[in-house]
Amino acid sequence: MSIGVAIMGLFVGFLVGLTGVGGAALLTPILVMIGVQPSIAVGTDLVYNSVTKLFGVIQHWRQKTINFQLVKYLAFGSIPSAVAAIGMLHVFETQFHNQEQIIKHALGYVLILVSIAILVRTFFDQKLRPNRWQLKTLEEKRGLTIAIGAIFGFIVGLTSIGSGSLFALAMLYLYRLTASELVGTDIAHAFLLVSVAGLLHANAGSVNYLLVGNLLVGSIPGVLIGSTLSAKVPTKPLRTVIAAIIIISGIKLVS
Repeated sequence: MSIGVAIMGLFVGFLVGLTGVGGAALLTPILVMIGVQPSIAVGTDLVYNSVTKLFGVIQHWRQKTINFQLVKYLAFGSIPSAVAAIGMLHVFETQFHNQEQIIKHALGYVLILVSIAILVRTFFDQKLRPNRWQLKTLEEKRGLTIAIGAIFGFIVGLTSIGSGSLFALAMLYLYRLTASELVGTDIAHAFLLVSVAGLLHANAGSVNYLLVGNLLVGSIPGVLIGSTLSAKVPTKPLRTVIAAIIIISGIKLVS
């Protein structure tokens, strides 16, 4: 099982490094499908994500490619919202004992949403940029930014999915950021969000630390290998295939 999980981590890490597609959208449904309880899959993925994103934050901090003002406004909305989502899960589990069912169905619907986001970014990027929203200053979009954080933060707290893919899509089309700033800002905000959500899930006993360790053993070299090959491999067809896999996973979880 440990070797199998490490290989799974290697595969997911490789695809993330190669295409930039969010790891949670690939990893969480796989964990559920191999028999891990949905709540454990979500909590474990959040802690795993926190560790992996820490390395990215350190690198982007050094490169000065983090827009801290944007991170702050997104976090104002996302962190309280993620806390509320996790609190809601605990209430439903206490009252109705249906936490696992809620998470499983939420995962399915969010995976479908994420797959659409990937396809939009892959095929309609040039048509959607530039636009009038990008021309506005961040201060003018402060309320919108906090609202985006709140909506997507709730989704991340509930499912562990979207800290990269959904937020990255919003940043891409609503803000003027260089490619490196977009990645750095997205990773920095995601690190804060998944760390807080991961701690709350850990406090509720919804984290398998052995599973986290096994996944990291595989995914760290996987990301490095994938990142090295990303410039040599056409990522558009790969992203399309991954989006198709994600949408099939989503449909399977809600059916």
